[in-house]
Amino acid sequence: MRRLALIALLAFALAMLAIAAGNLGIPPVVITREGEQKVVLFLREVRTVTRPGISFALPFVEEVKTYPSNLLYDTTAALPIQTKDGEQLLIDNYTVWQIGSARDFLKAFPDGIPAAQQRIDRVVRNGVREVIGRHTLAEVLKDERGPIMQAITESARRDLAPVGIAVADVRINRTELPAGTEESVYARMKTERERLAKKNRAEGDERARQIRAEADREARVIVATARRDSEIVRGQGDAESARIYGEAYAPEPDFYAFTRSLEAYRKAIDGRTTLVLSPDTEFFKYLEAQGRD
Repeated sequence: MRRLALIALLAFALAMLAIAAGNLGIPPVVITREGEQKVVLFLREVRTVTRPGISFALPFVEEVKTYPSNLLYDTTAALPIQTKDGEQLLIDNYTVWQIGSARDFLKAFPDGIPAAQQRIDRVVRNGVREVIGRHTLAEVLKDERGPIMQAITESARRDLAPVGIAVADVRINRTELPAGTEESVYARMKTERERLAKKNRAEGDERARQIRAEADREARVIVATARRDSEIVRGQGDAESARIYGEAYAPEPDFYAFTRSLEAYRKAIDGRTTLVLSPDTEFFKYLEAQGRD
């Protein structure tokens, strides 16, 4: 009986609170619209986090806080940041984020969105400075821009997740050289490009010399091999020719001697040749025989 009486008393008290809240314009029904999430606090502790729809809260006893559930946009002012190769850049960025855990967000930022934006700005700025400091000017401007922004985003996600902030993306808006430093930077870049060009030309010349030397060596080897093979073939041809001559003239050695002498006459004597020899020399023995005949 006593328990029933307590329950009835509690129900009566809640009904009276609801009537009083209604009279004061504080309804017990909580309406959460699209793009919102509401945190219902009971004695300063989170009782529930609502989603779009209708829920209930005890007037005067429970407190309701409203937070956005959609993506939010936060920008960071341009800051001078030094790259790995010592260049100064002015870099500003923006962060796309949302409240991932309303419980953790309320605990970390009881003052609401402005305090969270200050934390995001500080964390992202530190991440940008750290990641940019590990890359050169050329990598930041062109070669590694995508991976750099991905690394900054991952760093911000890791640092802000414990306080209920879900980072969707971090992007670099502007990357510029500070005023008055463009000429010196361009001069250093030009000097570096000239140094690389000289280095590449020197390496190219060295490689060309190596290729030419190798080609010359191979050419000499090929020519020497060809000459050797030609001498071998010529010797084999001469040997074969001598064999054929020998086989052809062996039955008639006198006829062979006669044809050889004629060949010698043809080579030794022409219209411009004058020979002074003894008539009985061996060289003219066939001519002498012809004369006697």
